[in-house]
Amino acid sequence: MTGLSREHEDFRRTVREFAEAEIAPHVAQWDRDHHFPVDVVRAMGDLGLFGLTAPEAVGGADGDFTSLCVAIEELGRVDQSLGITLQAGVGLGINPIVAYGTPEQQERWLPDLVAGRTLAGFGLTEPGAGSDAGATRTRAVLDGDTWVVDGAKQFITNSGNELTSVVTVTARTGERPDGRPEISAIMLPAGTPGFVAEPAYDKLGWHISDTHPLTFTGARVPADHLLGERGRGYAQFLATLDDGRIAISALSVGCLQACLDLCVQYAGERQTFGVPIGAKQGVAFQVADLAVLLEGARALTYRAAGLKDAGAPYAVVKQAASVAKLYSTEAAVTGTRIATQVFGGYGFMEEYPVARFYRDAKILEIGEGTSEVQRMLIARGLGLPVE
Repeated sequence: MTGLSREHEDFRRTVREFAEAEIAPHVAQWDRDHHFPVDVVRAMGDLGLFGLTAPEAVGGADGDFTSLCVAIEELGRVDQSLGITLQAGVGLGINPIVAYGTPEQQERWLPDLVAGRTLAGFGLTEPGAGSDAGATRTRAVLDGDTWVVDGAKQFITNSGNELTSVVTVTARTGERPDGRPEISAIMLPAGTPGFVAEPAYDKLGWHISDTHPLTFTGARVPADHLLGERGRGYAQFLATLDDGRIAISALSVGCLQACLDLCVQYAGERQTFGVPIGAKQGVAFQVADLAVLLEGARALTYRAAGLKDAGAPYAVVKQAASVAKLYSTEAAVTGTRIATQVFGGYGFMEEYPVARFYRDAKILEIGEGTSEVQRMLIARGLGLPVE
C-alpha cells in the first residue's frame, strides 16, 4: 500500500489498535470540552511513541523517521489534536535537544521527555514574526552567568499543561557584523519566574491540543541553558522545521484516510431514491477523487521520510519536505470539504466526526510554514530567485 516494510505495517497496526481503543471512544467529548487528556499522552509514552527516534542512551528506540510518521498518521486518523501533540512533542521538543543539546542538557531533559512523562515546547512564532524568524523581537541578554529573557511567543504547542517541563525559545542575543540580528535558542524550564503561559487559545480546531501564548518578563535562566551555539538558533530551527513539515504531511494523510473511510461507509449505507448514495456518480466520483488525494499525499509523505532516513542531501530532503507538506495539507483541506459534502446536512453537525476533521484541517496549511512559504521554498529549490 505504501511501500513500507513489514515492520512498519506491523507497527501501524499496533498504533491503530491503541488509537481506536484509547482515543476514539472519548475524542468527541474531549473535543467539546477542550480537554487535554494527560493520561492518554502518558499512555502514548508507555507505548514508546515519544521515543521512536531518540537514542537508546536516553531510553529511545533509535528508530527511523518513517516510523514516527506512521505513528502520527495513525493517531491523526482518529484525532488530529493528539497527532499534533506527538508531532510537536518529538519534532519540536525532543529532536532539537537530541541534535544540539550538551550531554548535561540531554541527561537532564531527555529521559522524561522520551518516556512521555513530560513534554517540551518550541517557541519561534511571535505576534510580529512567524515564518520571518529574523523579525524576532524576544531578547535574551547575558547578565554575568545568567540569561535574562524578555518578549512574547504565540501559538506554542505543549507549552502550558501539567506535563510541560521546558520550552526552548528563539531570541535576539546581539547583532551580527552585517547588522542582522543574532538569533540564539534558550531553554526555559516551566515554572521559571517571569515565564508565563497565558490562558489557552479558543481555536477553530485542534480543541484537544494544548496551545498557549507565552510571555517572558525578566525571566532568568543559567548561561548553560543556551541550546546549541550562540547565534545559530535560526539555522538550527530552520532544520528542525524541515522535519516537522514531513510530519505535518503525515498528519494530513491521517486526516484524509479518516475522511475516505467515513465516506465509503456512509455512501454505502445512506439511501436516497431507493439506492445507496454511493450508486450516484455525483457522490461516487467525489469519493474517488478523495482516494486519489490520499494516495498522492501518502506517496509524497513517505518518499520524503524515506529520503531523510536514507541520508539524502539536505537540499533534496528540504525540497521533498516542502512538496509533501504543500500537497498533503491542501489535499486534506479539499478532502474534508468533500467528506462534509458527501455527508450533506449531517456533515455540518458536530455529532459526526467529519465536522471535527473539517475544522481541524485548515491549520495544516498554516502550521510549520504556510502553503505560501512552501511554494516559495520549492521555487527557490528550482533555482528561481523568488522573494
